[in-house]
Amino acid sequence: MDLLTWLRQEAQLKKMVLVIVFIALFLDHMLLSVVVPIIPSYLYRMEQATTTPSVNSTDSTVIYALIQSVSNQTEFFNNASMANKSPDSNCSEAGAQLDELNTKVGLLLASKSTIQLIFNPLTGTLTDRIGYHVPMCAGFFVIILATILFAFSSSYILLLFARSVQGVGGSFLSVAGMSMLADVYKDDKERGRAMGISFTGLALGLIAGAPFGSVMYQYAGKMAPFLVLAVIAVLGGGLHFLIFQPSKVQTVMEKGTPLLTLLKDPYILIAAGAICFSTLIIATVETALPIWMMKTMCASEWQLGVVFLPDSISYLIASNACGHLIQQNSGRWLGACIGMTVAGITTISFGFSKTIYHVIVLNAFVGLSVGTIDSSLMPLMGYLVDRRYVPVYGTVFAIADIAVCIGFCVGPTITGPMVASVGFPWLMAIIGTVTIIFAPLCIFLYGPTRKEEHLMILKGN
Repeated sequence: MDLLTWLRQEAQLKKMVLVIVFIALFLDHMLLSVVVPIIPSYLYRMEQATTTPSVNSTDSTVIYALIQSVSNQTEFFNNASMANKSPDSNCSEAGAQLDELNTKVGLLLASKSTIQLIFNPLTGTLTDRIGYHVPMCAGFFVIILATILFAFSSSYILLLFARSVQGVGGSFLSVAGMSMLADVYKDDKERGRAMGISFTGLALGLIAGAPFGSVMYQYAGKMAPFLVLAVIAVLGGGLHFLIFQPSKVQTVMEKGTPLLTLLKDPYILIAAGAICFSTLIIATVETALPIWMMKTMCASEWQLGVVFLPDSISYLIASNACGHLIQQNSGRWLGACIGMTVAGITTISFGFSKTIYHVIVLNAFVGLSVGTIDSSLMPLMGYLVDRRYVPVYGTVFAIADIAVCIGFCVGPTITGPMVASVGFPWLMAIIGTVTIIFAPLCIFLYGPTRKEEHLMILKGN
């Protein structure tokens, strides 16, 4: 018996589904985060390259000093003491120019989620009708295309296009992947553990993405990290195609619940809202924090990515721990409620961060809280469909991914204008406060009624 035949046996297919989803989430989120430290510095250098020929020698000296202060610092913790530099320091001189990048960076980061937001309802419907394997293969192919575009893009427009293409691939991988997991792992406890493990791939992608991108960009150039990701995408897509052979699979899917019906469900709306707010925190911090660090802490390129490492590690710990410990729906509402409260308090605290030490600690708390929320609510979405509707999962996980996309779309989009108008500390305070206010709504997720009971209640009213 050869390896492929053994892997296609029914006893192994469950494990292989988990492996494929693990790779898909790892790849999508690594590509998501790898650009975070690269884009601000790359765009800054592009702008400096276009303006340098037209300035006088005095201005050129200042620009050279700015680039040196922003890009070529090599001492990590020594920069912590630079938060209190005088207003005439190089960091302060760079502040106005860096503020102008906020809007560009925000729009580029938001483009992925905007496109994914548009495609998710289509992907959910398609997945419910034809199954999961063809959309998964399509997702890997589109991600390969996106990574190649990122590697060879040399203008803002091309980078924007590459990020948008990634949104299409991310829609296929996320919706089809989570739906496939929910369909294969029917038992609620087993499903919770499987999704916790799959979130390990997501967390590892976030862990590896920003530090890997920043270090590779500084020492090997912009193309290197994206070409490595292209190779991973080829391996993941090839493995899925060889094992599941989507072109030969004849899938007859039960008719799922319409999107509008699920969107009217109050339980699904509360769960999706909590996912959205937790994602909004991550998206806003990832967009605004690098430039805040460049302005106030004189952070170098590799530091802009490394400070997100505690965020991803703590997400990894929380998602796995909650996936194994919170195996009953009765405890998931509490995990989500506590996670949102901690995330809100931590977000407010970002506005008071003055050193890289502070940023590292706060990022760790963000990862713990968001990991708790995701590992509590993603299995809950599948549980709600099992309990109240037809157990077909493409559309409900499309809604979950729409919530994620709204967070990643709104966060980067509002960051630039709000930082310019109210400042970074107030932006963090507003988002954190709204998250804390929303947290108590998770109480309603305790013991959701069955659909029949729900209908009887409505008729009784």
